[in-house]
This record gives sequence, structure tokens and C-alpha cells, in this order.
Amino acid sequence: MSSLNIQTTRPKSVTSLLTKFLEVFDPKDRVLITIDPDPDSLSSAMAVKRILWHKVQSTTIAIIRPITRLNNITMVRLLKIPVVDKKDINPSEFDRHVIVDGQPAHFEEFQNINFNVVIDHHPLKEEPQGVDFADIRPTYGATATILTEYLKAAKIKPSKTLATALIYGIKTDTHDFQGKVVEEDVKAFRYLFPFAFINTLRKIEISDMELKDLKFFKRALENKRVSRKRIFTYLERVPSHDICVLVADFLMKIHDIRWVVVSGLTNDKLVVVIRNDGIRKNAGQLAEKAFGSIGSAGGHKGMARAEIPLENLEQYLRKFNANTIQRFIRERFLKRT
Repeated sequence: MSSLNIQTTRPKSVTSLLTKFLEVFDPKDRVLITIDPDPDSLSSAMAVKRILWHKVQSTTIAIIRPITRLNNITMVRLLKIPVVDKKDINPSEFDRHVIVDGQPAHFEEFQNINFNVVIDHHPLKEEPQGVDFADIRPTYGATATILTEYLKAAKIKPSKTLATALIYGIKTDTHDFQGKVVEEDVKAFRYLFPFAFINTLRKIEISDMELKDLKFFKRALENKRVSRKRIFTYLERVPSHDICVLVADFLMKIHDIRWVVVSGLTNDKLVVVIRNDGIRKNAGQLAEKAFGSIGSAGGHKGMARAEIPLENLEQYLRKFNANTIQRFIRERFLKRT
């Protein structure tokens, strides 16, 4: 019997949702939590692992891509988060599958797994099929907020490391409460704060970049195109999409800029990171309209990302260079704004 909860406000009974969530599992289950690693997904996975402690045989957190952003590397190291690369395990060896801070339709790496549980705060891309339990709340600023409510409903006092992780997940996905945020995010933060390692949190937050990353900021400024309060820039080949995120967040600080679109090549994909002021347009919807037909795309009102396999660009680009790629991105973006 499946249980699907998709709503825009806090549920009347988190305890009821928690009960339905726990009914999915048996004591002999080996559980696999599969995530696209960022602070929100990592902390949410930690919370699920804690809730299932002594209720299942084992719980493993698998990541679909290497962790490359320094903040996240520091988070995993200092908080001792146990993660394994999805490539190093066989999903069929697990009895139950969970995804947090994401949905099966978001990335190719998710689509070959029959998930039993989906817990997320992103807009619903398509209704999850075949799941036993889904809790999706698109207005929430972070999935970590949802899992904090689960912990409270289960009467589980979070450890200092778990509280620190959840706070960082909430702060990151709400952009320090300046982006998409609801009262529940604030309540979760206030609840977690007394339990957290604040000095550790600070260390994680300031571990932004390495000296070698500065060259990408230089390249971003050299390649930028500014038009009608929009900045477009192309970073060429980057070690990971995290560099595009760092540059996009930096450029969004410029006065009177409403949109930032940063792109780069990594792992045989064109990555497009979008930021906006969140006032008028919806970045997630725009990303899906502009790039969803040729790759994976989505996000929130103020931030979004698209990943396009390079082989899908062959029908659009006769020549493959910085100018043609930038022009392609600008044209698809501007047609949808």
C-alpha cells in the first residue's frame, strides 16, 4: 500500500507520516540511501540512517558522483559521514531503496533504481511510480527541515554531528534564509542550534575554494556577456559543476544583476548553473523549459541546474567552441524569458 504526501504546507501530523515511513521497513532489511551529494542530501541521509538505527539490519549512504566541493569534503571529513561511491556497490544486494533531497526523475543515475521511499523539497517533476512512501514538500527550503521534523516526531535527540549537518543543510539550501524559506525552516534551525558544533559549522562554511580555483573566476570575468541585468559566462572545461556554482553565487552579488547563467564542460556534459533574484521568474521552470528536452534540468525559483550530454548537442552545434556554446545557451535561455 503506497503512501504519497505532496503538499505545500506542514502536514497536520508528522507522527502519522513517520509511522507510514517506518512501516516500509523490516528488521532484516539492508537499506541503501542514494543521493546526489550536497549539504542538504548528506545531512538528510544521516537523519534517515539515525531514524532507522536498530530498526533495520544496515543502512548505507551511496553517492552518485564524487564529492569535489571543498565545503562538502570538509563536512564529510569533520562530521565523519560514512559514504560510499555508488559505482562500488551493487544496488540489487539491498532490500529497500531510499532517495532524499531528490526524485527518481532528476538524474539518470537514479532512474535504474526502484525506490521504496522518496523524501524531497524540490518541485515535483513527475509523480514517483511504484514507491511505498513519498513525502514531497515543494515550498520547504530544505529536505533537512523535513527530516528534522521526523526526528522530533520520533523523539530522537540529534547528536552534535547530526545537528551540525542538518543546520548546514538548511543554511545552504535556503541561502542563509535569504532564498526560498518557510517558517518551518526557521523552527528547525532554532531547534537544532543548541545541539550543534558551531565552531565546526564555521570551519565547514569558510572552506570554499582552493588557490587554483581562482583561475575560473578570472575566466568568468573575461568571458562574461552582460545584457539587460543578466550575466552569461562560460568557464570552458571545469573539474566539476561545483566551480560553476561558486562563480554563479559570486556574480549574483553584483548590484542590479537579476540573472546569472554560468556554464562549463565536465564529464562529457555541458553543465549550466542558473541563479536569479527570485522576485519575478522561476529559475527551475526556466531551466526545464530551456534544457529539459536535451538533458536533465530543474531546481527552485532562485537557483537551478541543467546537465546536457555532449552527444545531444551535435544536432544543434556545427562547430564546438566557446563562442558557439555560449550563443547556444544564451539563445535557449532568452527564448524562455
